[in-house]
Amino acid sequence: MRTIAIGDIHGGLKALIQVLNKVEVKDEDSLIFVGDYVDGWSEAAQVIQFLIELSETIDCVFIKGNHDVWAEEWLRSGEVNPTWYMHGGKETMESYDGFSEDQKKAHLTFFENMVMYHIDAEYRLFLHAGFTSMHGVEKEVFQTTLYFDRTLWEMVTTMDKRIDKNSELYPKRLKHYKEIYIGHTPTIHYNSMTPMQAINVWNIDTGAAFTGKLSAIDIDTKTLWQSEELPLLYPNEKGRNK
Repeated sequence: MRTIAIGDIHGGLKALIQVLNKVEVKDEDSLIFVGDYVDGWSEAAQVIQFLIELSETIDCVFIKGNHDVWAEEWLRSGEVNPTWYMHGGKETMESYDGFSEDQKKAHLTFFENMVMYHIDAEYRLFLHAGFTSMHGVEKEVFQTTLYFDRTLWEMVTTMDKRIDKNSELYPKRLKHYKEIYIGHTPTIHYNSMTPMQAINVWNIDTGAAFTGKLSAIDIDTKTLWQSEELPLLYPNEKGRNK
């Protein structure tokens, strides 16, 4: 049995299918998605429909990202957040053309049932963005932090690797988990097309919303699978490259 973590998809159904075909998912595998399924490329609604159907046969964990929060609010109330609209919301709304009200309600339920984080039996943490509480993710005061925070990634990328884990200087929030898997901050902003590791944090958002690829990683073996660059899969679109 494998556990595969999958990065931010951002409406790129072609990339998702390409990656899962490369993974050759088996019935006994578990898939953990770190959020941001929508907003960017033209197939956001189709991604959600695909994931709903996938979860009927494969064990899946769906973590909620900030773009998913915005899409959920729109599906629930029809209200269009201006920030969301400018950052992929327009494409997501357009992708729902042709979807029935019953389908939209099913998608809303899917968004509502997403979790904010997941901790496995080996104390590996999966969440969209980050957390700030020194007592761990369960003690985070503001839920929005879990899908907006960038301080976790900023901290580990600049941290002195010589600091021993038993040192008083070692960040207490890192001590709770064997590994932490996040998305939210594209690695292409750090000139990397592949997932990045810093201390015990793995960033698996490899820029699928922009010019990068969609990534999947076996959390035990660290085997990596990637799609093609998304602009190659959607040559007539810009995604979020605006």
